[in-house]
Amino acid sequence: MRLTLPDIDQRTFDSVPDSVGRARDFTDKSLLAWGLDALADDVRLCVSELATNAVVHGTDHSTDQNFLVRLIADDRYVHLEVHDDHHLWPERRQADEGDLSGRGLGLVAALSAGWCVEPRQPSGKIVWTRFEIAPAPRETSC
Repeated sequence: MRLTLPDIDQRTFDSVPDSVGRARDFTDKSLLAWGLDALADDVRLCVSELATNAVVHGTDHSTDQNFLVRLIADDRYVHLEVHDDHHLWPERRQADEGDLSGRGLGLVAALSAGWCVEPRQPSGKIVWTRFEIAPAPRETSC
């Protein structure tokens, strides 16, 4: 592992559909540089879901806006944050069988060690999630 803890990498993307793929590529490169490519599949899927939400639901398409992807690695977790300027907060819901959307936050919850939405000042929100680098040792009783 090549981390200098905590390690931070971030990039701002235009709020357009093509930016979702660029956010995935950015995430892959950061994790590879940190020697954490074993987490890449799960983190890449989650950044894809959160970046898509930021593009589709997190911006006012009448103005030029963007979103920020921030990755932070510490000694236990990779933290993924997606920042946008919109007030609409995502909610996890149960998608019906025929629905073409609505499963993203369920995937994020299933693949990560937790997620949340927090307000961002002066406006907007941060949707964050985290991934365990190495599982915490389990306590055993004697």
